[in-house]
Amino acid sequence: MHMLYNSDNFVVVQFDAAASGDAPANTSPSSRGGYEIVDKFARKEIFISGDMAQSFKAGVDALIETGPSEDEMDDYIARYTSLMQQPVVLH
Repeated sequence: MHMLYNSDNFVVVQFDAAASGDAPANTSPSSRGGYEIVDKFARKEIFISGDMAQSFKAGVDALIETGPSEDEMDDYIARYTSLMQQPVVLH
């Protein structure tokens, strides 16, 4: 687990795919690991994996090449807020 991004609005955490020896033989690389995106103000989150995670990573990689501001990163991440259904609950 690696915190990749933390702003006033969002947190993005990467969960690594299992090591190749630890993963079941029938599990494809795109179905392991993923990203948890938390909207701090809405107090909701989503975990994305597979093709959606790959698409998210590709978009972030392309954005990073342009030297984005925090607002530009937040705007990109905000595209995923409509998918967030899971409330954030603190114990």
